[in-house]
Amino acid sequence: MSYIVNMQKLNKHFGQLHVLKDIDLQVTQGEVLVIIGASGSGKSTLIRCINGLEDFDAGQLEVDSFKLEPKGKSQQSLNSIRKEVGMVFQQFNLFPHLTVQRNIMLAPLKVRNKSTQDAAKLADKLLARVGIANQAHKHPEQLSGGQQQRVAIARALAMEPRLMLFDEPTSALDPEMVGEVLDVMRGLAKEGMTMLVVTHEMGFAREVADRVIYIHEGCIVEQGTPEEIFDNAQNERTQAFLSRVLSN
Repeated sequence: MSYIVNMQKLNKHFGQLHVLKDIDLQVTQGEVLVIIGASGSGKSTLIRCINGLEDFDAGQLEVDSFKLEPKGKSQQSLNSIRKEVGMVFQQFNLFPHLTVQRNIMLAPLKVRNKSTQDAAKLADKLLARVGIANQAHKHPEQLSGGQQQRVAIARALAMEPRLMLFDEPTSALDPEMVGEVLDVMRGLAKEGMTMLVVTHEMGFAREVADRVIYIHEGCIVEQGTPEEIFDNAQNERTQAFLSRVLSN
């Protein structure tokens, strides 16, 4: 079987801290994979390795048929991967001096070599897709946090990626704004977008994920369908984590 992500025995250290330990992970095209676990368990580091924002120390990693090498020795592959992998962060990371539309146009202009007219059309189409078509000519500071995160999603989609990575995309939002971002992500999942999502939103994970992975201290402890993980977790650590999270 061909995987869009194929990770084997991946290890990552920050100094003496062993953050990822022999991670084996395969993701198929069109799959929605949700990664859960306590803060500091290695979730964000794992997905940041996929697009080279973090290098790794040992193991094998192939993304969309491009191989990444340990210790950051993969610049040519990295450039190719980053054209095909979109990422949405906790913070929105929008350029404050550019309008919303220009934020989204930037990568298609610079990386995909689209014309200004085509990039503007694409930006407008994506803003409509995420439900904020009327915000195109505002600056980020004029938008709510939820709206800014939807712009960030549109910006990532502007590269027409084959894979989307989400690193706790709702954690910086006020509670009333979380739903509007999750609704956009639900729509992407229904459209067949391949997604890896690190999140504490357990209701979203149960509803949208094809597969849920629980990570503890840098190891994949348990994985399965949402029903298997949330209703019938086998590992004591998974059970304890879910009991703690779901009771809050």
